Amino acid sequence: MSKSISIRDLYTPIQPTVRQSADNVIYREFLPAPELRRYIYCYWQLKTAHPLAEQFNYRVVSDGCIDIFFEAHQSHESFVMGFCKQFTEFALPPSFNYVGVRFLPSMFPQLFKINAKELSNKFESLDNVLPHVSDFIRNHLNAEQPPDQIVNLLDAYFIEIVSKAIVDYDTRFYDAIQIILDKHGVLDVETDLDTGISSRHLRRLFEFYIGDTPKTFSKVVRFQNILRAKPSSQSLRQNKLFFDVGYYDQAHFIKEFKNFYGVTPSKAFGR
Repeated sequence: MSKSISIRDLYTPIQPTVRQSADNVIYREFLPAPELRRYIYCYWQLKTAHPLAEQFNYRVVSDGCIDIFFEAHQSHESFVMGFCKQFTEFALPPSFNYVGVRFLPSMFPQLFKINAKELSNKFESLDNVLPHVSDFIRNHLNAEQPPDQIVNLLDAYFIEIVSKAIVDYDTRFYDAIQIILDKHGVLDVETDLDTGISSRHLRRLFEFYIGDTPKTFSKVVRFQNILRAKPSSQSLRQNKLFFDVGYYDQAHFIKEFKNFYGVTPSKAFGR
């Protein structure tokens, strides 16, 4: 994968639209500055327009990314959420205003030299992982600021970080990522990822930069490709979809989809 190709060109990580209490819960994504787009997929905001009658259960689906996030009313506390190989559900209070930074796969470890595997399948206090980033959020961001001001402040901060970062573009590792993304995760990782290094070393690279194995990352990419395709009611009804994306039987497809999303495909797509 040459430096001229970014993961953004090949991959669109999707978090499905918030449906519960849709009239009162707003989810928005904001593009970072152009010089950050090969590292950061988006900034995002999840907030209530008005207080809800009860707690809000927010489901985060597997997307292969690492996120930093904080509650804008309590920016003294911030968190990092690692690569997750299954969905995660958060019980939020009736009123909230969360802001986040979603890093494209492999870019959080590249910028901060943090082993992604140590963050996988959990979220940690940012104070314990990147105290200087946590300090910036605590001292410069709050709920009184409009979204465009928060975006500008985040842009300026991360542009400075990127300018000082030494990014290791190991072409063998990024060639493997490109193969997975080009094939939408539908491949045999043992035979299709021959990029000039041993499978053991490739696994180590994926665990450090992605947070899990090439096989698990491929499954997440395949799942994300299904979300992006928005299957038709006909493909779900005729059980065609799981063949099209490389599954051998419907039961395996439904089980894996539910693991990544939290509900079955028919429920997720409202069919």
